[in-house]
Amino acid sequence: MTTARRPGSYVCGIDAAMDVIGGKWKVLILWELSVRPCRFGELRRGLPGVTEKVLAAHLRELEADGIVHREAYDEVPPRVEYSLTRRGASLNEALAPLGAWGRENVLVGAPQPHGSAAAARQMREDDDVPLIAGAP
Repeated sequence: MTTARRPGSYVCGIDAAMDVIGGKWKVLILWELSVRPCRFGELRRGLPGVTEKVLAAHLRELEADGIVHREAYDEVPPRVEYSLTRRGASLNEALAPLGAWGRENVLVGAPQPHGSAAAARQMREDDDVPLIAGAP
């Protein structure tokens, strides 16, 4: 599943960025790692539906692109943690407006395609949720 980068053949900056973050899971991996460094199993649990093979391949690609740092600790049993590099954190910052657009135009108030209503109702720890009057 390794993809070769195409430097010199990009049409624009978005084309180049999409070459780095293309794939169903890469943006979600970046989002999970923006909270804190994670071990492989933590990432897998945080991304229901991703297979071990795909997660491992995406992590390798993100590491090769300088977006994710892999830290292997010399311990028994072996321990590996993944975190964002400075470049990865700046990519997450660049993706923040896209996430805001999705919340405003897809998750809130817009008609949902068949089957996506359950996904739209899922709340994450860092979602902006209006306070309920009288709730603690």
